[in-house]
Amino acid sequence: MTRKKQIIVPIAIIAAGALLFILFSNMKKPPEEKEKIDTTPIVSVQPVAIGPMVLEVNSYGIVTPKYETELVAQVSGPIVELSQTFERGGFVAKGQLLARIDPSDYEAALIDAQANLASARASLEKERAQGKVAEQEWKEITDTSPTELSLRKPQLAQEIARVKAAQASVLRAKRNMERTEIRAPYDAMIENRNIGLGSFVGTGSMVGKLLGTAIAEVRLPVADGELQFLAEQGKDASVVLIGDFAGQEIEWQAKVIRSEGVVDAKSRMSYFVAQVQDPYGLIDEKKHEIPLRFGAYVNAKIKGIELTSATIVPRYLVVDDKIATLDQDNKLQFVAIDIVRQVGRDVIVASGLNEGDQVITSALDYPVNGMKLALPDDEEGDLPKTDETQLASIKD
Repeated sequence: MTRKKQIIVPIAIIAAGALLFILFSNMKKPPEEKEKIDTTPIVSVQPVAIGPMVLEVNSYGIVTPKYETELVAQVSGPIVELSQTFERGGFVAKGQLLARIDPSDYEAALIDAQANLASARASLEKERAQGKVAEQEWKEITDTSPTELSLRKPQLAQEIARVKAAQASVLRAKRNMERTEIRAPYDAMIENRNIGLGSFVGTGSMVGKLLGTAIAEVRLPVADGELQFLAEQGKDASVVLIGDFAGQEIEWQAKVIRSEGVVDAKSRMSYFVAQVQDPYGLIDEKKHEIPLRFGAYVNAKIKGIELTSATIVPRYLVVDDKIATLDQDNKLQFVAIDIVRQVGRDVIVASGLNEGDQVITSALDYPVNGMKLALPDDEEGDLPKTDETQLASIKD
């Protein structure tokens, strides 16, 4: 009997506990179902536009004339005539008379030299006649060979020398006469004039300074690392000069004509020289409606190599030469890219990206290759940074 109780009591307790558990379970309210939250990161993207691109190297410089000349008086005397255009800023043509030195003394010197030449020529003719007479008389007197002295050859040579000296004097006098006229050696602009009407100038006196208007030059410094972006290291490269005129930004077309071939010891820059033909528009007014003035400071864009396909992306998106993109399955993909050049806050990518690729422009806390991403509902998908204009050319 006691043994049966020991078996029945525990079973009864377990059964009672089970009934109580079932009873309480039925009395408990079922848990409310919570709305499922999508934790997929939302990102913004920028479509990639691929196209040809011309690289440019930026530089700067001062406009100077290719030729400039300091006019110096080659004879002395008072100034008796001045051209009205011989003023600072005046334009003069090649061969135009700028000033005249009093030619009176030089005219007299020329007349004197011409008279001496005529006298020397007369003496020469006389000596030639006397030589012929001496030779004829010698033949009548003796059959022996005459000496040079008996034929008056030394006297003849002396008279020939006198004629040549007189001719040289005439040439010198004519040159001095020509030098009394100070003329422009080429088409030029007057930078300054140091003489006035009636002032006396001596040989070697500074008269004025001319600036040639046919060709203007600009020395353009370029860093050694930028030479790689120039075709044939800048030989015959096109250049756009940008400067201010009357408060407006104006452009002029130029061309690199040479490299100076050395690295400046102070700046460590290589220098190119760009030329502009007819900078003041004196020959062709339509070519330069606004003059490129000497002494003006200009910025320069040197045309460089051309990339057949490239794009521009913000520099901050690139990490270890890779960029995050969103694939067709809305998954994160890191793409290796080839960076050609860094330009300010952007980089130029030559390969690695294709037309229409979606570059992720927003930051990700823990990016993992292949992770699922989402786009915002109002994603416009435009391209604010890389447009057709930027694909045509790129600033340094």
